[in-house]
Amino acid sequence: MSKLKNFLAVSLGALAVAACGSGGGSSETRNQVRAVGSSTVFPFAKTVAEQMTRSNPDISSPIIESTGTGAGFKLFCAGVGSDTPDITHASRRIKVSEFEECQANGVEEIVELQVGLDGLALASAKGGISMNLTPKIVYEALAANPYGQEQTAELWSDVDPSLPDQRILVYGPPPTSGTRDALKELVLEPGCDTNPEMEALAETDEDRHAQICTEVRNDGAYVEQGEQDNLIVQKIESNPQAVGVFGYSYLEENADKVQGLTMNGVEPTYENIASFDYLGARPLYVYVKKAHVKPIQGLREFLNQWAQSWDRDGPLASIGLVASPDDVRAEQTRRVNELTSLTRADLD
Repeated sequence: MSKLKNFLAVSLGALAVAACGSGGGSSETRNQVRAVGSSTVFPFAKTVAEQMTRSNPDISSPIIESTGTGAGFKLFCAGVGSDTPDITHASRRIKVSEFEECQANGVEEIVELQVGLDGLALASAKGGISMNLTPKIVYEALAANPYGQEQTAELWSDVDPSLPDQRILVYGPPPTSGTRDALKELVLEPGCDTNPEMEALAETDEDRHAQICTEVRNDGAYVEQGEQDNLIVQKIESNPQAVGVFGYSYLEENADKVQGLTMNGVEPTYENIASFDYLGARPLYVYVKKAHVKPIQGLREFLNQWAQSWDRDGPLASIGLVASPDDVRAEQTRRVNELTSLTRADLD
């Protein structure tokens, strides 16, 4: 946390860059691309960086940091200049509040790229606990106060008698993670809203609804494991009764160690995510400062490498990225070529 505060404390004078509206020149430069953000996107970004360096041996390899989605936006939106990141990766779309923070700090032209799809996977160790989950089950197991009532469930069978008589123990991401946001939006809120009173509360008291439906218990049943999804894999691998929450790519990468749990009877597979049949399917994003494209050496090449890597038979698919539909990929390639800026209206 102190490192983040120190980074954000850099004076605006040191951050200032004289950049033209088309992403043109700057009084500062850097000979390496710097990217921050999502731990889910991190392995894909590392692969793209390696591919770019092999294709362009005269360009320094990008620096890729796994800070988490929320922290990545904080760093990215702090300002423009060579002391700030050029790119942030995200396992959710930028929020309006984050976009407005960027604008207020002079990060006025942002290119948004949807680089592919991922799935929010719930998994256990090979041969470990096995369940057919639903959003309702997950919500009732993990909510701090399910439907506004005291949380009393200790075993999975306390939530649903058909589930194992085993202690609820889930290792998952912290609040700063885009994966945690996806857990809230794709699983916890829909599970909460199976209750008619909660669904009605969303219309009358949005803040109270969000608190009841997305606040996770802190009594040891849900254990935050930082921004490194590999740590969650290690935790559930060593405990057959534990469940982990992470991106699908980590499930595929560790298929010899862990098994995906079904959600509404649907397995977290490449095909089910690509078709959106799996409930946890979600897009992954890259955000780029247009003002940095010319002055930062290698940034243009890095973006081009992303566009060359996200096809169905590309290098990213081989490590677990689910390719976006053809028309979406075509649009993202156009954005790379034209550096199309995101607008506030796009987020409505």
